[in-house]
Amino acid sequence: MTTVELYKVLNYVNATRKKRLEVSRIILNNPHLISPLMAIAFKDNGEFSSKACWILEFVAKKDIRLILGNIDAFVLGMSKVKLDSSVRPIAKICEILMKAYFSKSVNEVQNSIKENHLEKITTSCFDWLIGEHKVAAKAYSMTSLYLLGEKFNWIHSELQMVLEQNYHSGSAAYKARAKQILALMAKQNRTH
Repeated sequence: MTTVELYKVLNYVNATRKKRLEVSRIILNNPHLISPLMAIAFKDNGEFSSKACWILEFVAKKDIRLILGNIDAFVLGMSKVKLDSSVRPIAKICEILMKAYFSKSVNEVQNSIKENHLEKITTSCFDWLIGEHKVAAKAYSMTSLYLLGEKFNWIHSELQMVLEQNYHSGSAAYKARAKQILALMAKQNRTH
């Protein structure tokens, strides 16, 4: 499949789960398409970027190894996404990666992600958390940053400060996730 054909397939995608699943299956069955899909996702901030990001999220949920094979492109490109409809799925992929990376069970993510990747994910997650984004991207970023605080000891104090500053003006969903993350950090502080 050429890039032009990939654009045609993405043109078929809409916000329904069914369409996203159909196209993600094409990518899962043709892993060589992940690189051009990422290129589209990170190329511009238009409709195709968002659709490509949606598909990347579905692919990551099914087989994170496809993202790992292109992890350098992913971490370099993720800071370029600006539309909420693109940021949300990229933030979700970061959360998936961080949950796997900090898992007690040994897995491929731990062997593939390097410190420079973690630093770029940290930067993007803080940008999404403090930026003008919808709550889903912020919630995924909170979880990723909480986990990243296991590796970089400065993150928890910064995360706590941001969450406490923005708590009063956050939506109910923001407050719920912030409360959960703050409680986890408080519990961790008591055990150390």
